[in-house]
Amino acid sequence: MPTYTISELAQEFDITPRAIRFYEDHGLLNPMREGAGGRNRIYPARERTRLKLALRGKRLGLTLAAIKDLLDMYDSPKDTEAQLKHFLEVLAQHRGKLERQREDLELTLSEITAHEQECSQLLKQQGAGRKGRSAA
Repeated sequence: MPTYTISELAQEFDITPRAIRFYEDHGLLNPMREGAGGRNRIYPARERTRLKLALRGKRLGLTLAAIKDLLDMYDSPKDTEAQLKHFLEVLAQHRGKLERQREDLELTLSEITAHEQECSQLLKQQGAGRKGRSAA
């Protein structure tokens, strides 16, 4: 079975070793330890997969707690139906949160557009006023 060092995983996933240690500190990864005093982290293929799934969860915007729950399911006996149902629930909750954020962003962007138009109109009026005064 292949194993990986922290540097190899960091390079493969374009993250820092510190990020990998962060995930380890939060219980998302559990590497084997080798060398004097267990200083060298060795990641079996299963831990590599857990890191890949954690990074995917991060890209989706899931919390560390939600990512950990999903990763823990990966380690549990394979009850695919329960895992898929739970994952669908997590995704539905996250989708709702993102849709609310999108609504807020659209409202904010509409307000910015209105302010931009108002400012542009005021600048045109001021420019027209100056032209009229300079012609007199």
